[in-house]
Amino acid sequence: MNSFLGLNQLSLLSDAKSRCISPENFSGEKGKGGMATEGTGAIPAEGFGQGWKVSPSVVIQPGQEFTLASIDGPGAIQSMWFGGVISRNYILRFYWDHQEHPSVECPLSDFFAYGWSNVSDAFKGPFAQLNSLPVVVNPNRGMNCFWEMPFRKHCRATLENRDTKEMVCYYHMNYTLMSIPDNAAYFHAYFNRTNPVPYMQDHVILPKMTGKGHYVGTAMTAGLNGAGNWWGEGEVKFFIDGDEKFPTICGTGTEDYFGGSYDWEVDGKYVTYSTPYMGMYHVVQSNELYAHQQKFAMYRWHIVDPVRFEQDLSVTIQDLGWRVTGKQYLPRQDDIATVAFWYQELSSTPLPKLQTKDELEII
Repeated sequence: MNSFLGLNQLSLLSDAKSRCISPENFSGEKGKGGMATEGTGAIPAEGFGQGWKVSPSVVIQPGQEFTLASIDGPGAIQSMWFGGVISRNYILRFYWDHQEHPSVECPLSDFFAYGWSNVSDAFKGPFAQLNSLPVVVNPNRGMNCFWEMPFRKHCRATLENRDTKEMVCYYHMNYTLMSIPDNAAYFHAYFNRTNPVPYMQDHVILPKMTGKGHYVGTAMTAGLNGAGNWWGEGEVKFFIDGDEKFPTICGTGTEDYFGGSYDWEVDGKYVTYSTPYMGMYHVVQSNELYAHQQKFAMYRWHIVDPVRFEQDLSVTIQDLGWRVTGKQYLPRQDDIATVAFWYQELSSTPLPKLQTKDELEII
């Protein structure tokens, strides 16, 4: 039986078959790439003939849910790349083994831990590079993902355009056809945005999920609703296998969970960082007339320290800061959005319903 082809097995020969789905090969079939005679590159390629970048992208109309991939298994998605305009108006979904409900349902930008991308022009707006092991964002908004996503019978991936404008989408999905180990779990991702976080309530990163699995990462954006000293005192809590009021794992603060310390402050300024497993890589502090809200983007990947659960798991974070006096905590009411990433057995219970376009709008 073929095993997953991780770095520690890179030298081993395998019977796995490499394939790629893109606008130049919608089916991913062997020897079927670059055959398009029409597409978004047809005019620039006029006179060049077949095989000369005739279909480098697709156009997804407003309200359309476009099928990115439909793959018969067994196999595994190994990497993905998206380019062009990236925002919360585009919803990425993955369906495993013919299930009717998705195991991944997330805005395209937030799936790549790039939640503050909200411009309709790929060449405008702030850019921050993200350089980690499973997710990389390169100039200019080249979104790369290396989470391994096994499936046994079938994989279906879609992208919904919630915008009022058509979406020009560039993408590659690299996968392998191979046998899947019996103990391989399915990849899941859940997005949740709370704006504002209700007073003295926690933001839910992951509602209770039942089954056996392991939690592998958190992506988070925080937009401060109002001024007021340091904002990131909130503890991240993991409620494992029947925990109720008190969790098994309880952190000591927001910047601590994301691998920093003491407010990420050096000489009176926030200092960004992007590392293989954790980062706070993007700070937006505008001097414009109206755009004054401080915004932060961060991630924490539990690759070498996954959080295991046998029966159920839920994850929360407090929205907590300091009062101006610096002597007492301040319950805040900020704009927090998170994506939880985890592997588990396939569940018959759907993810909670994704919020509407208006509820996801970046303000």
